[in-house]
Amino acid sequence: MEDRCSSRKRKREKRRRSNSEGRKVSQPKETTTTFKTQRVDGLRQIDEEGKQVSASSAKSGKSQGLSNASSFLDKMRARLSGGHFRMLNEKLYTCSGKEALDYFKEDPALFDVYHAGYQEQMSHWPEQPVNIIIKWLTDHSPSLVVADFGCGDARLAKNVKNKVFSFDLVSKDPSVIACDMSNIPLDSSSVDVSVFCLSLMGTNYPSYLKEAYRVLKPCGSLLIAEVKSRFDPNTGGADPKKFTKAVCELGFSTAFKDFSNKMFILLYFKKKEEQNVKKQIEWPELKPCIYKRR
Repeated sequence: MEDRCSSRKRKREKRRRSNSEGRKVSQPKETTTTFKTQRVDGLRQIDEEGKQVSASSAKSGKSQGLSNASSFLDKMRARLSGGHFRMLNEKLYTCSGKEALDYFKEDPALFDVYHAGYQEQMSHWPEQPVNIIIKWLTDHSPSLVVADFGCGDARLAKNVKNKVFSFDLVSKDPSVIACDMSNIPLDSSSVDVSVFCLSLMGTNYPSYLKEAYRVLKPCGSLLIAEVKSRFDPNTGGADPKKFTKAVCELGFSTAFKDFSNKMFILLYFKKKEEQNVKKQIEWPELKPCIYKRR
């Protein structure tokens, strides 16, 4: 009987130990669960960070794409604007002054297109001829009255103390008088200096010089700055000697010549006191300054 009781006690004790050990073994489940939770949270965090990085990259890519598109459009606009300028430039060199005046009267906005292209071309020149003329006037008396034929943006008038009458085909400034350069609204012998700064354009350019002669006082100065290629006989340009001779036959004497600049030439004349203008003058044809089409 005692043996049976002892045997039962041993079995109960054995089951108790087994259950106790089983509970101890099952405890790591909580740790495993915690680890899984942490891992899932970590993956979520990584996933969220990934989404943020992806969103940031997408935003950056979109910004870069917009920037590239904008740059492309700017290039296309510049190309179209440049093409329009070259078309207008060619027309001005191959038509008369009256035709050019009528052309811009129909659409004055084209004048802005032309001068925007003109300024772009001038920005590549190492030296601006208008600055040399400004210096010439600054070195002389501020009392000299000036007529600026083809003044553009009237830069000459804005940078000297002299009284300057500014003339061009279109007036975008109250100080600029719109007219044909062969018929400006000034009295004869009323100015001391006549200026043509890259403005002897048009098939009837001699009539511009005749008008400059008319408005100049005796001993007045005629200042001409022109694109050098127009006076290069080797490339189809006019012979500068023939041009100078024609101007002198109009009633001027040569005062100064400068061919040292790579881009333009400078020719200065003085109006003779005696009025003995030659009736038949052989004017050389000036080569149009036409830019190559791209």
